[in-house]
Amino acid sequence: MVAEACRVNSVADLSNATIGEVLLVAQWLENKTGIPFIRMDQGSPGLPINKYGVEAEKRALDAGLGSQYPAAAGVKELKDAASQFVKAFINVDISPRSCVPTTGSVAGSFGSFIACTQRIPGKDKVLFIDPGFPIQKSQLRVLGVDWRSFDIYPYRGAEKLRPVLEEEFSKGDIAAIIYSNPNNPAWICLDEDELQVIGELATKYDVIVMEDLAYFCMDYRRNLGHPYEAPYLPTVARYTDNYILMLSASKIFSYAGQRIALTCISDKLYEKQYPALAQRYLDAGVFGVTLTASILYMITSGCTATTQYAYAEMLRLSCEGKINFVEDTREYAVRAEKMKEIFCRHGFHVVYDRDVTQDVGDGFFYTLGYGDLSGEELVVELMYYGVSSISLSTTGSLNGGVRACTSRMRNELYPVLEERMAEFERDHCKNR
Repeated sequence: MVAEACRVNSVADLSNATIGEVLLVAQWLENKTGIPFIRMDQGSPGLPINKYGVEAEKRALDAGLGSQYPAAAGVKELKDAASQFVKAFINVDISPRSCVPTTGSVAGSFGSFIACTQRIPGKDKVLFIDPGFPIQKSQLRVLGVDWRSFDIYPYRGAEKLRPVLEEEFSKGDIAAIIYSNPNNPAWICLDEDELQVIGELATKYDVIVMEDLAYFCMDYRRNLGHPYEAPYLPTVARYTDNYILMLSASKIFSYAGQRIALTCISDKLYEKQYPALAQRYLDAGVFGVTLTASILYMITSGCTATTQYAYAEMLRLSCEGKINFVEDTREYAVRAEKMKEIFCRHGFHVVYDRDVTQDVGDGFFYTLGYGDLSGEELVVELMYYGVSSISLSTTGSLNGGVRACTSRMRNELYPVLEERMAEFERDHCKNR
């Protein structure tokens, strides 16, 4: 039946399938059999949408704001709230002008890749700290932009990370470096020392750091998320002016369906002028203006106006301490702990199990391996047992295993997962 699902959905190779392809196969099998799947494939939020955002968006619609085109640079309320939010939770100063809304961080990274790789002739490649979000590499395929990458697992800690980055940056062709923190898919978190190395070398070699903060403050091992109070979120923005922070409403406010995020650009980078951008776009070549008006606007023509008011309200209330988005999303860590316990008790292991000095935390994602099965083999085998995932190889990882997402897990599925993994262990014990 899995083979039939692949044929019907034109999935050529399930072992190396994209997130979307795995999703199609799992959905088809669920509909065909009526048997619920343990859905660990797509990282779509699994918590209720933030009610304050919904109410604010309704008010904006009732006020008739849906009848007007939104400004490409964003509505003032959102830009002001974004600047305050960055100050409250990161303790970094970014002016409202440099906070630009995008239709999700996917649009933000797409536009940023264009601006970064076109600003200086010959500096036209992107460096990925892997494992990472596969869609971002797919964006570069669309753009025809080359990239290099390395798996960070053997290079954790500032002393090991520095020579790897120095070697890559010194070649002179890296325009930008990108990573997520916490990491999708491994949930590892870069520490301040590592971020300092990235920032210092980005300044030295004029590389723009694209820091994807989709899982903002979701390292539940630390007491993050209290406005204007330490500890603040670790960020490269403390160590360089060459940065772009991407802040999405999808996970922290469960507002994924409305496609809203922010691209927060260092003020110095926003104002920097590049002759190559001016020549290409026939504008002043100011980085932030070109990115906003000549690139992002060509992709989406701005963000939905009423959704911007929703995001602004959620950010504002978070700064006032009336929304605690860290506690609101802590359920993901609870799910990860329960799921990992079941898997590990039946012979699985966590692939990316360590940060620099401590065990990896529990959260939205985690990684699993089983004996000598490759990640490609494990994706297929788990599908036979009603569990969908993606191979770590599709994320740039050099380690065998799969990415598991907690967002679709429900209480009634824990006994189902227990039963299926007991069967898996009985059938695969020879592979351990």
